[in-house]
Amino acid sequence: MRQEVSSTNVVLATVAALCLLLPTWPVVAQQITPLNAPLPPAKLDLQQVLANLEQRNLQRAAALKQFEGTRVYRMEYHGFPSDRDAQMVVKVTFRSPNSKQFTIVSETGSKFVIDHVFKKLLESEQEFLTPDHQQEDVLTRKNYNFEMAGYQTTPDGPQYVLSLVPKNKDKYSYHGKIWVDAHDFAVTRMEGEPARNPSVWIRKTEIAHSYKKVDGFWLPAENHTESFIRLGGRASLSIQYQDYKITKASPAEIAKKLRQSGDAAVDGSVTGDGSWAQQFARRIAP
Repeated sequence: MRQEVSSTNVVLATVAALCLLLPTWPVVAQQITPLNAPLPPAKLDLQQVLANLEQRNLQRAAALKQFEGTRVYRMEYHGFPSDRDAQMVVKVTFRSPNSKQFTIVSETGSKFVIDHVFKKLLESEQEFLTPDHQQEDVLTRKNYNFEMAGYQTTPDGPQYVLSLVPKNKDKYSYHGKIWVDAHDFAVTRMEGEPARNPSVWIRKTEIAHSYKKVDGFWLPAENHTESFIRLGGRASLSIQYQDYKITKASPAEIAKKLRQSGDAAVDGSVTGDGSWAQQFARRIAP
């Protein structure tokens, strides 16, 4: 029995290491375009899309000052040498620029998963809040190489599909695809794999993230990671984001900065008076 428990912990510890690689790009909300907004402009080329994405992410980063929410962490492991599962509910309070407070509401299931996967994820997220980490892994041309992979018309509006490969394969970087809203230049979806395998125990990892509109802002909706273990096991980790409450946002402050700087978006949708700046906020990650 002791050998079986030890083997289980080795496998799950490897999965825990992988879980720490969940995308921890800054959690930045992105405010949506009003329903009466004009139709999107003609399709842009790759460099124009990236310029808009970078610029608007910077602008939105200053707009969302504070929000609250609830996360439900779930993990199921099936395979050698034994199955494990757990769930943890956490309340989160974010305050700009880099403060997050986590309050654990409930814990059920495997204590090893709770302590070595869920709580390690929270610690990793706190680590990522440092300015150095955020600069290294933000979605910019400095950190990633991008290619245009398509343009899709969806029920939620047109979206650019971009392929990305990190220039530096650190523990927070990914390669895969992102979907960018053609109105707001906000990431609405991500699919990919870690840029580097964290362990020989793991054969393959698939990662998917989606975002939802909350009071006019795009915020994380669900993160899902599927890990395939070389010994035949399979681990599924999901994080569901619920009960959002935007408690403080300052689009007027951003509009003022735009007027002072005279910046304009590449597609020309930002006028000199900064009127579109009423629409923002922050984005992603983790």
